[in-house]
Amino acid sequence: MSGENTRTDSSVTGPAFFGPRFTVPLSATRRGARLARLLATEQLRSWGLPVDPARLIVAELATNAALHGHVPGRSFRLTLATAPGTPTVLRVELTDTRGDRWPERGEKSDDERPRESGYGLLLVEELADRWGVSGGPVPSKTVWAELDVIG
Repeated sequence: MSGENTRTDSSVTGPAFFGPRFTVPLSATRRGARLARLLATEQLRSWGLPVDPARLIVAELATNAALHGHVPGRSFRLTLATAPGTPTVLRVELTDTRGDRWPERGEKSDDERPRESGYGLLLVEELADRWGVSGGPVPSKTVWAELDVIG
C-alpha cells in the first residue's frame, strides 16, 4: 500500500462514510490507548472486516493521542467508520484536544543516531492507503487514516 499523506486541514476526501460507525471516548493515557486497540479489534471482527493492518494503525494513532495530544482532564475519541463499496473503505479517526500540536512525520535517515519519535507515523503511512490531519472544532484535531479493504 502506498500511503498518501494529506497534511492539510481537510475533511473526508474519499467516499461518503454512511456505513456502520463506531465511536468511543477514552482516557488520554497508555491504558486508554491500549483499550482503543482492543475495542477496535472487536469492532472490526463484529463487522466481518480484516483486523490487520487497522489495529496497528489504531495502536499508533491512539498512542500518539495519549502521549502528544494529552490535556489533563480531557479524553480522546476513537471513531471507526465504513463506506460500502468495492473495496469497502475503513476510516480510522483519533480526535484529541491538542489542536495546537499537529503530528510531525519522522523522516527516514541514514544517520546512525535514531530519532526518538515519529516512526509511528511512518508505519501509518506505509500501512494506510491515505492519512492526514483535520483541525477543529477548536481546540481539537483529528488524525485519520483510510484503508481500502475487502471484507
